[in-house]
Amino acid sequence: MDLTIRDIAKMAGVSPATVSKIMNNYGGISEATKEKVFKIIEDTNYQPTFSAKSLATKKSNLIGLIYAGKINVDFKHPFFNEVVNTFKKSVGALGYDLLLFSNEKFYQGESQYLERCKHFHVDGCLVIAGDEIEEAVHEIAESQIPCIGIDLELEGPHSSYIMTDNEKIGMKVVEHLYLNQVRKVAYIGGNPDSFLANIRNQGYFAAMKKFGLPIRDEWVHYGDFFEESGYQAMKEILETGECPEAVFAASDMMALGALKAMKEKGISVPADVQLIGCDDVEACRYSDPPLTTVRQDKQKLGKLAAYMLDDLIRDQNEIHPVKVDPDLVLRSSTLVR
Repeated sequence: MDLTIRDIAKMAGVSPATVSKIMNNYGGISEATKEKVFKIIEDTNYQPTFSAKSLATKKSNLIGLIYAGKINVDFKHPFFNEVVNTFKKSVGALGYDLLLFSNEKFYQGESQYLERCKHFHVDGCLVIAGDEIEEAVHEIAESQIPCIGIDLELEGPHSSYIMTDNEKIGMKVVEHLYLNQVRKVAYIGGNPDSFLANIRNQGYFAAMKKFGLPIRDEWVHYGDFFEESGYQAMKEILETGECPEAVFAASDMMALGALKAMKEKGISVPADVQLIGCDDVEACRYSDPPLTTVRQDKQKLGKLAAYMLDDLIRDQNEIHPVKVDPDLVLRSSTLVR
């Protein structure tokens, strides 16, 4: 028979609240009463349910994981996958478990994250940015539930965010190419309607303008950060009749798609066209040639998100947004002159 906290209380001749306090190490209970309750728990092999623990402590040790947006990255994107894995390990070491929320309908509502968070008594939420972010995401950020956004500006009484300094990405790429006497640079960017992609896109345009390099409309195309869109964008660039000296793709996956398109046309990378991606996903090291890229520090992003969210949950510190500097990683898809 499954015992409840009320059963244990009845056996011990105390209230359920007293049993709860003893199990959660609250003070103000006599040693004799503690010993009596613990003896009954041991003899009956009583295991408190999750809901009993949650109600007793007002803390579930659950973190809600939300892949936000009508178009979201989910588990498919290797960059976010590595960030979330690092986050999972870090919050696990702090004593939390993860609860994944889909953005499908919950009961009769649509993407009502706040209701779900209350339903499961989550202690906080990690929100991963996608495209076309639902208003429900900002609703939860403005609530009393602690939230950290990754690549998504969350603002609220218990919310903050962390992201790579995306404005610096384009500057690092264009500056490197300029210092190596490359002047004709094509660009495969993310969807301009995406908050994050637009920051990255504007960084490219600002860097090209700073160094006085021409921006050719036929050499600027946009994708969705995945391989197929980079492949199609590169095919269109090659159809202009003149090859750029270098191509910068705003994600490694698009860069790998562009690499495939160039190989099909017999274009050698980097001898004919140099290629640079962004994110430093694992596949970059094993492409042919290995891909030069702008590294986002995925482990730092994941760890910072975990520690910042824990501090928000425990109300330890006033948390401000954090931007992490990117690093250019040189591999064989570019030439150094």
